Amino acid sequence: MKRFLLPILLLAISLGCKKTNPNEPPEPEPPVTKPIVQIGLVTTDKNFPGANEALTITFNPAKGNAALSANTGDVYIHWGVVTNSSNGSWKYVKADFNTADPASKMNRQANGSYSITITPQTFFGVPAGEQILKIAMLFKNTDASMVARNADGTDIYLPIYSNGLNVRFLRPEMAPTSKPSPIQTNITVGQELEISGVASQPVNLKLTLNDVEFANAANATQITGKATITAIGEQVIKIIANGSVQESFKLTAGGAVTTAALPAGAKPNGITFLNNGSSAILALYAPQKNYVYAIGDFNNWTATANGYMKRTADGNTWWLQVDGLNPNTEYAYQFWVDGTIKIADPYTEKVLDPNHDPYIPAANYANFGIYPAGKTTGIVSTMKASQASYSWTHPTISRPAKNDLVIYELLLRDFLGTNNYQVLKDTVNYLSQLGVNAIELLPVNEFEGNNSWGYNPSFYFALDKYYGSKQMLQAFVDACHAKGIAVILDVVFNHAEGQSPMVQLYWDAANSRPAANNPWFNATAPHSAIKFGNDFNHESMATRNFVKDVLKYWMQEYRIDGYRFDFTKGFTQKITATDAAMSAKDDSRIAILKDYNNYIRSIDPNAYVILEHLCSDEEEKVLAAEGMMLWNNLNHSFTEASMGWLTNSDLNRGIFTTHGFSQADGLVSYMESHDEERMMYKNLQFGNAAGNYNIKDLNTALKRQELCAAFLFTMPGPKMIWQFGELGYDISIDHNGRTGEKPLLWDYNKQAARLALKNAFARFIALKKNNSIFKSNNIVSNLTGAVKYIKLTEGANTVVVVGNFDVNTQPASVDIGAAGTWYDVAHNSTVSLTGSHYTAALAPGEYHIFSKALLQ
Repeated sequence: MKRFLLPILLLAISLGCKKTNPNEPPEPEPPVTKPIVQIGLVTTDKNFPGANEALTITFNPAKGNAALSANTGDVYIHWGVVTNSSNGSWKYVKADFNTADPASKMNRQANGSYSITITPQTFFGVPAGEQILKIAMLFKNTDASMVARNADGTDIYLPIYSNGLNVRFLRPEMAPTSKPSPIQTNITVGQELEISGVASQPVNLKLTLNDVEFANAANATQITGKATITAIGEQVIKIIANGSVQESFKLTAGGAVTTAALPAGAKPNGITFLNNGSSAILALYAPQKNYVYAIGDFNNWTATANGYMKRTADGNTWWLQVDGLNPNTEYAYQFWVDGTIKIADPYTEKVLDPNHDPYIPAANYANFGIYPAGKTTGIVSTMKASQASYSWTHPTISRPAKNDLVIYELLLRDFLGTNNYQVLKDTVNYLSQLGVNAIELLPVNEFEGNNSWGYNPSFYFALDKYYGSKQMLQAFVDACHAKGIAVILDVVFNHAEGQSPMVQLYWDAANSRPAANNPWFNATAPHSAIKFGNDFNHESMATRNFVKDVLKYWMQEYRIDGYRFDFTKGFTQKITATDAAMSAKDDSRIAILKDYNNYIRSIDPNAYVILEHLCSDEEEKVLAAEGMMLWNNLNHSFTEASMGWLTNSDLNRGIFTTHGFSQADGLVSYMESHDEERMMYKNLQFGNAAGNYNIKDLNTALKRQELCAAFLFTMPGPKMIWQFGELGYDISIDHNGRTGEKPLLWDYNKQAARLALKNAFARFIALKKNNSIFKSNNIVSNLTGAVKYIKLTEGANTVVVVGNFDVNTQPASVDIGAAGTWYDVAHNSTVSLTGSHYTAALAPGEYHIFSKALLQ
C-alpha cells in the first residue's frame, strides 16, 4: 500500500493560567475548548486514525513553540488519552512527566523530524469498551527541561476516529477537529478561501458557506472548493456527507472600519456608562490591529455588524456604543481582535475564569457571576452600570509620619484559615494592639490561579476574587482607618504573566514571547541578569499611561494610602548582563520613578510611595530626596547576629547615614519580608552555642529575636515586620515550596515565651511611635562585633541601646554621656552610674535600652 502523510490538525486547549512550572505535566482538559490548530506540528499516516490500528505519528520540532528546534538529542512524548469516561481529563498517562520512558522515545528521521508507531488501544492499555476520543501529548527532551507544545503554549490533542462514516477538513490549515469549533483566523470581506475536505468512504460531499453550497462532489472521498467572503461577521463553513454527517468550523471576517472620534466624556479605555446605564461605550487601546468585534451577553457572543467597533483617527483606540442594557444586569464580554484572539477588557474590574473560579470558597466570595460556558473560551470581563456603592465612615485618616511608620507585611492566604477580607477586618484589633500603624497587603489584583503570593499579575483593575469582593476590601480599609492604620498595596509593574490580555494581544507565538510591536512589553528583558514574566517597557507612553490609570483607580476606589512597588530595579531599558550593572545609577529609571511619584502626589500629596529598589546608594539617595521610601533589607546581618555568628553581623546598614541619606524617613528597614528566610527557623537550625547557652533552644532563640527587635525599632526610620515575626514564626520559607502555603500557627499566642516576644515587639513599637528621640539625626553607634550599641541624642535627653550578640559573656563599655540615674525602659528598671561610661559584663543575649528621661 502506498504510504502517504497528511496533516493532522491539532486541537489545543486553553489552560487559563500560566503554571508555576511551565514544564510540569498538563492539567485536565476543560469542558470548553479553544481550537487553535497547528498545521505540520504533528502528522500521521492516516486521515482518520483509529484506536485499534497501527498509527505512525511524526513530530516536526521546528513547528509549534519550536522549543526543541535546536535539540539534537532524543525526543520523548509525554502522553495519555482522553476517553468517553475521562470527563475531558488525561487518562492512562504513560510514565511520570520527568521520566524518559523508553516506550515513548521517538525515532529521529533524516529530515530532522521524529516518528513513532503505536496502536493506541493497546499502547495505552485502554480496556475494551472504553472509547479513545483523543491522544493528548507534549514533546520533551530527555530531562524534560525543554517541552514542545502548540505555538500558543497549549497542549496537543490528536483526534481518534471510530468506525463508520467520518469527514474532516484538510484546508484551510487552521481547520478544526471537533464540533462545534469556531476557529480564529484573520480574514476580510472579499477574501477567497480555498476549502478542501476528505471522507472515510466514497459519499456525496458538499461544502457550504453560511448554509449556501459552493462545491459538491458525487461518490467521492475528497472535495475542494473556493468560498468568497461577502460580509463582515461570523462565517460558518461545513463539509456534509450524504446530507447528514458533517463537520463545521466558524470564523469571523472583518471589513471596512468606520473612523470616528470617541464621544465626548467617554474614557479612552474600559467602560463609560451613558443614559443612566442603559448604554455603555466600550473602548480598547489596540494600535496596528485591523478590526475588532465586541462580543458578549448583549449580542449572544456572536460577531455581528452591530458589534463591529469603530476606530479613532490615530488608529489606536477601538470603541463601540452598546445600547439596550439593563443597568441592574451584569454583562460578560470580550474583544475579538482580527479574528485571531479573544481577550477580556484590560480595564475590567472583575473577570470570570472558567478554570479557577469553581475553586473559590463560597465563604470568600459567593455568587460572583456565571461563566458563559459553551459560548466563548478564555477569561471574560464583566460590566454592570448599577452597582452597590460602599458607604465610607473613615475614607481618609491622618496618616502616620513616614518616620513613625511600623508596617505589617501580610499575605492573606497564609494569615487566616478563612482567608477573606471580612475575617481580616475582624482581625484588625490584633494588629492594632501590636501597635502597627500600617498594613501592607501582598498583591491583591487579579493574578494567575488562586493560590499565589500575587506576584504573577494579569489584570490590574480587577480584584482577585479568591479573597473576596470589592466591598469586602473597602470595608477592610475602612476598618483599618477607624483604628488609625494606613493600608498600603503591593503592586507589580515590572512584569505581567501570559494571562494578561495586553500580553496576549501582541504575542510572538513562534518565539513564545511578546511581539516586537507590543505597546507595553519588551520582547525580551533588556536586564538579562534578572527576569520575571513578561517585561514592561516603562519608556513607552502606553505603559506610563496604563500604570497611572491603575494607580489612580485604587487610590480613588479603595481609598488606599500608598503603594509598595515591587522590583523597581527592573523599570529600565538599559541593557545589562549582571545584577551589579543593573543596580548602577540609571538616570532614565530615576526619571520614570519620579514621574510615577509625582503623579501619585498629584492625586494625594501625602500618599506613601515605597520602592523595592535595592540599587546603588547613589540612585536611592536621589529617589529618597524626592520623598520616596526605599526597602532596606537587613535580613542577612540580623539573622547572623540572631544566630550568634558575629563575622557577618554588621548592622550598620540600618543607620540611614550609611546610605548617604540626609533623613531617616527614606529607609524602610526590616529583618524579615515575604522574600526572606525566617530568622527563627535559622536560629533553631543553625544557631551558635557555648556551654549551656544554645540558640537552637526555643526559649533562647526567641530571646535572640527580642534582642534583634530592640535594635531594629530604636534605629530611626520607618520599619516593617513580616507577618507572625512578632511570635517567632519558625517555619521555613521553603516549606511546601517557596511560594507554597504555610501552616497557620495562631496557637503561638498561647505559648508564654512567644507571647513575651510579642509583648516586647509591642513595647518597642510604642517607644518608637511615642518618643521623638527615635527620630533623631544625632546618632553615634557601633554595630559590629559582639557588643553593639546605638546612642541617640535629642536636646537634654539621650537614649542608649546596648546588647551582647555573642554566645559568651562579653565586657561592655559605652560612653553614655552622663552620670546619674538612667531608666532601663526595656526592663522597667533603673540604673545609677557614677561616671559617663556604662561598664558591665553582659551575658549572652543581654540587652538594655537606657534613657536619661522617662519615656512614654
